[in-house]
Amino acid sequence: MGFKFDKITDRHNTFSIKLDLAEKRGKPTDAIPLWVADMDFPTAPCIQKALTERARHGIFGYSRPDSRYYDAVKKWFQTRHNFTVNEHEIINTPGVVFAIACAIRAFTKEGDSVLIQKPVYYPFFNIIQAQNRKVVNNPLVFRKGHYEIDFDDFEHKIIEEKVKLFVLCSPHNPGGRVWSREELLKISEICLKHEVLVISDEIHSDITFGGNNHTVYAKLSETAEQNSIICTSPSKTFNLAGLQFSNIIIKNPKIRAEFQKEYDRTGYDEPSLMGIIAATAAYEKGGKWFDAAKEYIWQNILFTEEFIKEHCPKIKVHKPEGTYLVWLDFNEFKELTDKQISKKVLIDAKVWLDRGEMFGQEGEKFQRINVATPRRILQEALERICKEFNYV
Repeated sequence: MGFKFDKITDRHNTFSIKLDLAEKRGKPTDAIPLWVADMDFPTAPCIQKALTERARHGIFGYSRPDSRYYDAVKKWFQTRHNFTVNEHEIINTPGVVFAIACAIRAFTKEGDSVLIQKPVYYPFFNIIQAQNRKVVNNPLVFRKGHYEIDFDDFEHKIIEEKVKLFVLCSPHNPGGRVWSREELLKISEICLKHEVLVISDEIHSDITFGGNNHTVYAKLSETAEQNSIICTSPSKTFNLAGLQFSNIIIKNPKIRAEFQKEYDRTGYDEPSLMGIIAATAAYEKGGKWFDAAKEYIWQNILFTEEFIKEHCPKIKVHKPEGTYLVWLDFNEFKELTDKQISKKVLIDAKVWLDRGEMFGQEGEKFQRINVATPRRILQEALERICKEFNYV
């Protein structure tokens, strides 16, 4: 079956934060929005069909996943990641960030230190600070367009700051790294040695390229399995973020019980009905659509790399190993500050990207572009950017 990823779907006036909040957020309304991490593709037809059929039913009462749902989840993780998941190990939350916030409250006290690795998805440090915990940063090292972990600093920070919890971004957003098994084993070794619980945000785990294979953190070893919380969702894979439904996998029964206790304190109870319907259809029948979407995104990544190399080579494209987010490096424009670069992109070129500094100071002079969009939209955005920066 052919899927039409080149088709442009008008998302205006659909409650989309990507487009409909531009004016409210002080952005030009005519800017091309390639910032927030959702796709500009309609989701898989099988998911649309399942949601439409349920909508016709007309009753949207309190709901819970059934055995069909859990069987679909188990099959997806077994087939795609060679990872065994059991029904009782899954806790459904409205989102991954929600789950990370719950875990921070469940396993740390106010004033405790939580480790992250900037530049990284900015809600990590926002939710840590919002709950009066201390953000401890193990900055990633950027070498030849490739992020690496400084393990000496990693362990030093854990000891020096008495870190209780580590939030891992795997695959990494915005850097696009798919961490190797060896890197993850080293993380596990250090965290186990110092009794640091690992929360692994694996929301982008299905989206990997070029022979880079995602390793589920809990699959590393039995000890890693018993010292981790694995945060997953169909939202990135199938473009379902608005349906508020995630699978949090916790193998250790004691950790799972503590997490559940904190989760119950939030007052959130039954998950989204439409989230259940969509996720079931996605994991049962959405594989072909996803594989086609991933290939289209990969071609967009290659297109971005070649287009910028040809038209504005001073901008460096750091090709991601995973995610549909490309990290654009403007460091060769030494005469421009980060603010000037951001102004040229947003105000002059009229392309709305995520400014690198949002992910930490380490992101200075970078911009994150979401390439999960029809090629014509992507090309126009790149043309605008290259035109502006060729005049420098």
